[in-house]
Amino acid sequence: MPRALWLLIIGMAVNVIGSSFLWPLNTIYIHNHLGKSLSVAGIVLMLNSGASVIGNLYGGHLFDKIGGYKSILLGIGISLLALIGLSIWHDWPQYVVFLTIAGFGAGIIFPSMYAMAGSVWKEGGRKSFNAIYVAQNLGVAVGASLGGIVADYSFQLIFLANTIMYVVFLLIAIFGYKGITVEHVAHNHIEKTMTPIKNKVNLHALLIICSGYLLCWVSYSQWTTTIASYTQEINISMTHYSLLWTINGAIIVLGQPLLNGILKYLSASLKLQILIGIGIFIVSFLVAGKANAFSGFLVAMIILTVGEMFIWPAVPTIAFDLAPKGREGFYQGIVNSTATGGRMIGPLLGGIIVDLYNMSVLFILLIGLFLIAIITTLIYDHGIKRKLVSGTVRGQM
Repeated sequence: MPRALWLLIIGMAVNVIGSSFLWPLNTIYIHNHLGKSLSVAGIVLMLNSGASVIGNLYGGHLFDKIGGYKSILLGIGISLLALIGLSIWHDWPQYVVFLTIAGFGAGIIFPSMYAMAGSVWKEGGRKSFNAIYVAQNLGVAVGASLGGIVADYSFQLIFLANTIMYVVFLLIAIFGYKGITVEHVAHNHIEKTMTPIKNKVNLHALLIICSGYLLCWVSYSQWTTTIASYTQEINISMTHYSLLWTINGAIIVLGQPLLNGILKYLSASLKLQILIGIGIFIVSFLVAGKANAFSGFLVAMIILTVGEMFIWPAVPTIAFDLAPKGREGFYQGIVNSTATGGRMIGPLLGGIIVDLYNMSVLFILLIGLFLIAIITTLIYDHGIKRKLVSGTVRGQM
């Protein structure tokens, strides 16, 4: 892998280590420490994710206009200021304000990181996105394991640790990313070189695959919200709950070589890779729905992890393949905003369902969302195939 990609990998790991001190424990803090209902906790996380969606789209636009280096520094700067505020004032309602601002800043960062990763090692294909994905989950493994231990001692230190890691990330970005150059294409040149029809077909395909991606994230986000709160109700400690995320990250990091071997053996297309992952997700939530002790959630988390290893790196890869030259940031912004949108809708939807009904009803709903995601994955590229067929037929006439 190129040196530039390694710098992006290290930066992503440090970034996520910091955020993973806090995000798995957000619902627990809002519900148990600030005394708010799960529905209110869902609204707070929705605001955070909504700001991230705006940040994702803005960050993708900035990447295409001013490049990844300046975009990433802007995102880090905004997030760091918010985290400093959160370290000092983390009562209600200051917690909501600073968490929302931090979400916007973090949202700006991710599209540039993914777009830069794809651009600096184009011949690597999905390997670039797998590498960034592994870095994220290494960060989750380290951050979540330390976060649970620190939170049992003091939540005040959680906010401080998050801030310190962002300072480290800022230093890595300042001294490491300035030399990373990505070829940019002027927007008017894109319009001349890419036909409007091809642009429209590719964007339509991306939006379809991302609709299923959003539904998967709506379901997945329950693990950090309603399921997290439920584990507290059945007396699973925060340390044990955080251990689930440590195991999640460890499996992803250590299991990549095995996954690559499986995909090579199956000669799996990206579509098949996603479909396999969704099927594994369904099994995981069926197990979680029956769990009433730590061991059950442990098994469900292991299965969940295998499923996400198939899905999460595949969608950014599809987006990079579909993106016209010079619009990579915009397409990655759509993908990241979709994932963030799922994390925005998920906590609120899950909190309302559990408050009105129970966890069993929620799990049934989530299985239904996965079935819809299977359909969107099956049909997302039909427009592209029709265009290729019609173009071939015209060429033979």
